[in-house]
Amino acid sequence: MLNITKRTVDAATPTDKEFFVWDNKLKGFGLRVYPSGRKTYLAQFRAGGRLRRINIGQHGILTPEQARTEAIRHLSEVRLGGDPATDRDKRKASPTVSEFARRFLNEHVAVHCKPSTYREYERSVELFLNPKLGALRIIDVTRGDVVRLHQSMKDTPYQANRTLGVLSVMFTVAHTWEVRTDGVNPCWKVKRFKEIKRERYLTPEELARLGEVLALAESEPEAANCIRLLLLTGCRLSEIQTLKWEYIDFDGSFFRLPDSKTGAKLVPVGKAVIQTLNDIPRLKNNPYVIAGRVEGQHLIDMQKPWRRLRKRAGLEGLRIHDLRHSFASDALQLGQDLPMIGRLLGHTQVQTTARYAHLKTDPIRMAADEVSNAIAGALSGTPKADVKSGEV
Repeated sequence: MLNITKRTVDAATPTDKEFFVWDNKLKGFGLRVYPSGRKTYLAQFRAGGRLRRINIGQHGILTPEQARTEAIRHLSEVRLGGDPATDRDKRKASPTVSEFARRFLNEHVAVHCKPSTYREYERSVELFLNPKLGALRIIDVTRGDVVRLHQSMKDTPYQANRTLGVLSVMFTVAHTWEVRTDGVNPCWKVKRFKEIKRERYLTPEELARLGEVLALAESEPEAANCIRLLLLTGCRLSEIQTLKWEYIDFDGSFFRLPDSKTGAKLVPVGKAVIQTLNDIPRLKNNPYVIAGRVEGQHLIDMQKPWRRLRKRAGLEGLRIHDLRHSFASDALQLGQDLPMIGRLLGHTQVQTTARYAHLKTDPIRMAADEVSNAIAGALSGTPKADVKSGEV
């Protein structure tokens, strides 16, 4: 045994077999000399009844002093009950973020979530997570890594928050599967960006313009029929796109949807909806109301035809989901209460419907008008009876 210094390391001449040089001051600190002439520093210790070794680094890249400092760190960890060799093995066995993401999609999302959710998660993984974090091992990802990813997407706050949500679920599953065992989800306490909710709805004049465009859409009748049904039912796009003739009860005037965002449900519909359905031709060998170009399939892409239709109607920026908002707005203006609107829209929670309450502006405007007229009358000395009639 020698004191490992640069002199003793340089003097260790390779032989036809590898051999070790052990330090006489720090027990467990050694040098491995290979027949090729390569020399590496290592720490040797006993953990769990087994003799373990962990490489520290190659001579030339590390000096003997640097290697000794690293060996002291590893050996101190062993004395405190740790096992750096096992930790090393776990790190080597840990999948990268991209590897784990694929397993997460196939074994968790595909099994427990709807196909539409799978597509959303897959999009976040492929477009945003893998390019930034994919090469990191899942056990090495820190909150700082997540914050940097989130901040890099600040120009698209909605997408940034959705991606953060996907990543958070992924780390929760990683802990459930014991792929990561530190009990820390690096997405916790990462502040989401503020999102501005867009509540767009059609005015009567805009609705009339859109109606004219739909009536003249002879080149894409399927898309026009889809938009009509969205306007008349308040359904989600996926519910109308996948609507089959067998789901429709013409006598009872309702759709019996076997699946939706909130599960199986009945959708009551009005006479105008039944009339629209009666005007749609049924295609042989196609069970869908909104038939696609592929035989037996429904219309898949509604975004491109919708962009064309809204442009003709002068409604640039109007989203398909805004048609659902418009349905809720019209129901409020007609005097329907929020619980009823919630049932029409298929909401399972009251607070989901409550977001539409601010759209009911007419009664509020009338109340404001009456109050301001009363105050104006008092200021001018006009009798209250005249103020209420508007004679200020």
